[in-house]
Amino acid sequence: MIRVTKFDGKSMILNADWIQSVEETPDTMITLTNGSTILVKDSVAEVVTAFEAYKQKQFLKPASSLRKES
Repeated sequence: MIRVTKFDGKSMILNADWIQSVEETPDTMITLTNGSTILVKDSVAEVVTAFEAYKQKQFLKPASSLRKES
């Protein structure tokens, strides 16, 4: 999940796995895999940085945290 800021100033938590594309139109428009679009105040670079941090955190979890306790 990543945090983005809508134009009314409110924060929104977005499931980063649903992002299909991010483009500057000149506002930042995020297109989701279901075809919905969201306009946000954050720059494309900020959204990409948040997305990359989310993915890094997701893939860098220690293997021990992925195992079930017996």
